[in-house]
Amino acid sequence: MEVLLLQDVPNLGKAGEIKKVSDGYARNYLIPQGLAKLATPGVKKQAEQIRKAAEKRRQQARRDAEALAERIAQLTLQFTAKVGETGRLYGSITAAQIAERLSEELGVEIDRRTLGLEHPIRELGTYEVPVRLMADLAPVVRVEVVGEHGETAESIAAAQAEKQEEERAAES
Repeated sequence: MEVLLLQDVPNLGKAGEIKKVSDGYARNYLIPQGLAKLATPGVKKQAEQIRKAAEKRRQQARRDAEALAERIAQLTLQFTAKVGETGRLYGSITAAQIAERLSEELGVEIDRRTLGLEHPIRELGTYEVPVRLMADLAPVVRVEVVGEHGETAESIAAAQAEKQEEERAAES
């Protein structure tokens, strides 16, 4: 079945394109979701108008995403957490928490799935987390994790080194 795409559909095509898809995919997903309509001769004449309108929407979305990317790149998010003696957190900082804080800071909804955080953060320190806004646009937000009492990764490392030095001195 041939359909005219009304919106960009990932892994299928862009708005204004005429694509041949299976009947079930068109009837059960594309048409009910408003992503496409049956490509009749009259509809095929509208394809160019739809393609131009979609291109304008994509350009506007690109400009908006680039402006947002600039704002994200300048941000540093700071999280406070309970910390053990070795610098490991009691709990973790997750992508959902980072996305929520980022949304608050920017005033724009950021989905946790757009964050390139492979594993939750479980130690003190500074991390760079990419935010995928578009296929080729992924600014990096800095995330700092500090302890409840102002501990940082450096201060805990220094305290551990001092403790080891004291132990060596006591053994001598």
